[in-house]
Amino acid sequence: MRRWLRRGIYALVILAVSNLAAAACVLPACFGPAENWLLPLALLLAALLAVVLARPLGRRPLQPTRRIRTLAGGTELLGLFLVTVTGNLVSIVWFFRLLAPWAGADGYETGVGWLVCGVHLLVIVTVEAAVFWSGMIRVYLTSVQLGIKHRVLAALCGWIPFLNIWYLRKIIRITSDEAEFETEKWELDAARAESQVCRTRYPLLLVHGVFFRDFRYLNYWGRIPKELQRNGAAVYYGQQQSAAAVEDSGKELARRIREIVEETGCGKVNIIAHSKGGLDSRAAIAHCGCAPYVATLTTINTPHRGCIFAEYLLGKIPEAARQRIADTYNAALRRLGDEAPDFLAAVTDLTASACEARNAVTPDDPGVVYESVMSWCRKAGHGRFPLNMTQPIVRHFDGRNDGLVAVESAKWGSRFTLLEPTGRRGISHGDVVDLNRENIPGFDVREFYVRLVSDLKRRGF
Repeated sequence: MRRWLRRGIYALVILAVSNLAAAACVLPACFGPAENWLLPLALLLAALLAVVLARPLGRRPLQPTRRIRTLAGGTELLGLFLVTVTGNLVSIVWFFRLLAPWAGADGYETGVGWLVCGVHLLVIVTVEAAVFWSGMIRVYLTSVQLGIKHRVLAALCGWIPFLNIWYLRKIIRITSDEAEFETEKWELDAARAESQVCRTRYPLLLVHGVFFRDFRYLNYWGRIPKELQRNGAAVYYGQQQSAAAVEDSGKELARRIREIVEETGCGKVNIIAHSKGGLDSRAAIAHCGCAPYVATLTTINTPHRGCIFAEYLLGKIPEAARQRIADTYNAALRRLGDEAPDFLAAVTDLTASACEARNAVTPDDPGVVYESVMSWCRKAGHGRFPLNMTQPIVRHFDGRNDGLVAVESAKWGSRFTLLEPTGRRGISHGDVVDLNRENIPGFDVREFYVRLVSDLKRRGF
């Protein structure tokens, strides 16, 4: 109730500033000095407008962080803009009708009437522009869910009458839902802060998939690591190269595991590995002597039995073309820090025949708990570019898939968890590691990992 009252007061302030400021400019000239009291009133309302723009949520906002407060404040201002623009359109018509008897035909012929109307309109446009841009800049700078697409489309639709209003309402809905969702996440974390539900006995080692790296400022795992750390987890990263043969990546991971164990004295690690990272982790355990240092391995959307479609594509693409693609990729990744990237070796190791041969000589270690997770999409449109593009091809060769990996290929270990898509939205290969930082209806990716890690803690890992 208090929030709606504040919104009503703020809307009245914006409408009052728009119209009384204009009146202060033109009415004294029309009716004489008796109306000069409008000027100090307009200045007072302008000060109130500055308060509205500076504190659109009032003095005691409920949002827990500056980013969420700024986002919610921008959303509030955009909502106020829609309401007050409608009110000002009515006031413009009323003002023109009020002015018409005074100005008369002569007034408009001499330009006085047009000048008064122009000043009134200019003041209203200026006030509304201040409200609109104050809100739009806030949401553009702080929203994660808008993404590049909605930002670009909003800028383009802004020039098309009626369509701009429709898209503005869409932006308000997206940013409002985001602010509410993020606030609820913080409240949940605050309520269980003392429990430290993710403080496992052994630290977490997050292992990325193929064609990606662990960059410092562009986290492969999106918002997941911070959420886990907020709930007590100790998080480390695999830091292997983006593309290499499974055995080579396994050796890199083995060095990384030993480094973590030696530096921290933790004894073992819990590995959570995505995509090819799961194959790399199995190689590190089975072939590089890391079994004593690994408590659990949880693979996420990992092609343990390979991809039939990958084998088909490699067979269809001419060797010269394959080599050109590989050389281009390898050269680019060397510049980004990979010491010896090998595109073709990485892709070949993901084929069904290569995985079958490797599985025969890579047994699970009895001292390590192996578990797996998989998600899938009903159609390519359920994922985001580019990891969704091959979904129809994979479906043709491998059946249900997440855009790259088939469900049947991902099953491994003593426990298998299948994340079923809800409604129209699936959970793609990138979604399951929060690659796009998208809030998916029906699937809270951050909370899924909190539950996964808290279960490791419950079982003593």
